[in-house]
Amino acid sequence: MVRFEFSIALHYQVGAPSDFVFNLHAAQTAAQRVVAECVWSSASIAPAICVDPHFGNRLMRLRAVAGEVDVHYRATIDIRHFFSDPASIREVPIEQLPSDVMPYLLPSRYCQSDRMSTVACWEFGQLPTGYARVEAIRDWIRQRTRFAPGASNAGTTALDTLTEQRGVCRDFAHLMIALCRALNIPARFVTGIDYGADPALGPVDFHAYVEAYLGDRWYLFDPTDISPTTGLLRIGTGRDAADASFATIFGDVRCGAPTISIRSIVDPDQGFFEPARTDAAVSTADAVMQAPALRLVSPTPGLVPYGPPHQPAHGRQFA
Repeated sequence: MVRFEFSIALHYQVGAPSDFVFNLHAAQTAAQRVVAECVWSSASIAPAICVDPHFGNRLMRLRAVAGEVDVHYRATIDIRHFFSDPASIREVPIEQLPSDVMPYLLPSRYCQSDRMSTVACWEFGQLPTGYARVEAIRDWIRQRTRFAPGASNAGTTALDTLTEQRGVCRDFAHLMIALCRALNIPARFVTGIDYGADPALGPVDFHAYVEAYLGDRWYLFDPTDISPTTGLLRIGTGRDAADASFATIFGDVRCGAPTISIRSIVDPDQGFFEPARTDAAVSTADAVMQAPALRLVSPTPGLVPYGPPHQPAHGRQFA
């Protein structure tokens, strides 16, 4: 198990009354426990805390008048990792996927998986299915895409990153998610903070990585390879960055760079160890009950069965 203490400080210059929705609070899951936390804002109106009903993200809504606004969040969290042998982890047929996993097969704003079937099949379609194929997607992105801060913007999509072959963690994650979905592998976007990155990369910042659904749970993948998989701390989860941005702003606001710090608490007597790299598959999600296999039945007379007899790799056809 690992224990992290971390803090986030944000600064804004507000030109006129504006609204914020922050996704800063550490996620509370069965594998990630919030031991202690506090949040503070200089805004004159107290924030409201709520939970996103779709993804379970912990959100903070804030209304601010004109002037300077500071937001601070601090927390201590424990993460218990599940480790598994990659060779034993298989891909899950669509008919056996849990219902709450199914949305992560579909294209989303930044992950146009429906337009990536050709490249996904060309590069990965002949590989044996399973965890190793998802690793191959991760490694392919890592090898051909240059980490380049400032090379992308809020509108950059997975298709843009595929073409430009450069970007930041958000772009690496979107591209990997889109390619996985194009091969009928559910994948989702996770925002958080990473521990253990090379200081030469610059100050600690928010980080984005990927979870792919394999076997009976979500497994962690970081196509940037910035830090150990066990050094990833979860804040938000969604289909892509549109669902898990750390700040969504409505109004006339200028943003400053975030100030983030994180440290690992090492105490073997209490079972806390330094995050380390591992060849094992790593998950911080509980096992999910798979759906029973679908049973084919004869269509009702007079009704046309849905879908063509042969589906493309992405599982759907578009006019």
